[in-house]
Amino acid sequence: MSFRYIDIHSHLNFVAFDADREETVKRALDAGVAMINVGTQQNTSKKAIELAETHEQGVFAIVGLHPVHTSTSFHDEKELGAGGKEFTSHGEVFDGTYYRELVRNQKVVGIGECGLDYYRLEPESEKKQKEVFVQHIALANEAKKPLMLHVRNGSGRSAYREALDILKQEAKVPGDFHFFAGSWEEAREILDAGFYLSFTGVITFAREYAEVVKNAPLDRIMSETDSPYVTPVPFRGKRNEPLYVREVVKAIALIRNEDEEKVRSQLIANAEKLFAISLS
Repeated sequence: MSFRYIDIHSHLNFVAFDADREETVKRALDAGVAMINVGTQQNTSKKAIELAETHEQGVFAIVGLHPVHTSTSFHDEKELGAGGKEFTSHGEVFDGTYYRELVRNQKVVGIGECGLDYYRLEPESEKKQKEVFVQHIALANEAKKPLMLHVRNGSGRSAYREALDILKQEAKVPGDFHFFAGSWEEAREILDAGFYLSFTGVITFAREYAEVVKNAPLDRIMSETDSPYVTPVPFRGKRNEPLYVREVVKAIALIRNEDEEKVRSQLIANAEKLFAISLS
């Protein structure tokens, strides 16, 4: 089967899809949309693999511990955006043995989502985030798989630059800064270091990221939904899903003033290269 699109970061492994998970996957696959479901802790990482294993083609997994799950913390809809239900993370100790075993599965194409989240930052949580981030990088180096990076600025600090400093010191593999929401200056530093950027449906209704979308090299960007969050226009108000990544691709082409087919084809090639997968 040949795929025309890929959502490189979705969460069909989350409870938001418990009622219609298979139907949602089928809608995407039938429309030629492949997907990578990304873990955020042990249970959702395992679920991402289980979902990928039920489909011969077009469904992949990434496993890891999200930085907000490294310590006890509360997260509400204001922080998570549309589609995000408030939750309290009780914190998870990074179990390298557990994740190392998951990575052995052939459906696993990357490590993450890992990184630094400074939205609500406390000294103890910062220390834990950085320790766990380095552990993820070590696992990715060992497995020779790319990193799926969750990085968010806050507390008056550039988490992007601090994460990049760590990556430059520790990483021997490439990676993607998912849901990129930084400045063009931060983006340029990331690109110069050899990493990728991916964009969500936010670019269909917010213009503050247009400079990055327009100026980043086409062979270093990718499309994602981060479903169930940040649903793109014209589906705002609905739960997001991988099928809607087509709207993200359209928006990228429009912002860049480039042929949509050219953009679509290159985004597929980029994902194939970074994640070592075959989609065509």
